[in-house]
Amino acid sequence: QERLVESGGGLVQPGGSLRLSCEASAGITFRLYDMSWYRQVPGKERESVASIRVSGDTTYGDFVKGRFTISRDDEKKVGYLQMDSLKSEDTATYYCKVQYFFRVYWGQGTQVTVSS
Repeated sequence: QERLVESGGGLVQPGGSLRLSCEASAGITFRLYDMSWYRQVPGKERESVASIRVSGDTTYGDFVKGRFTISRDDEKKVGYLQMDSLKSEDTATYYCKVQYFFRVYWGQGTQVTVSS
């Protein structure tokens, strides 16, 4: 069975940090897939946060501005999103996605709430 499971979300104060994880099931050959993190708030479209290709090349949304770091461990089949200097506007449900050509899998999402 192919699935992705995110974890690491929660409530954090402004300026704090969280590390999100995205674990791929045995049915996904993780090392072949580009991986991305997206986020969504109710009433708005899902937006791209960061991506990391199989090659290790990374891209980030403009709003990240050096605060987030995406990484991957192909041996463990896990992707990460380290989020520092969190702001209230980072509050959203965060989703991971992996893609290999036309094969795309999404996780179920993990909630991140930044509030004092």
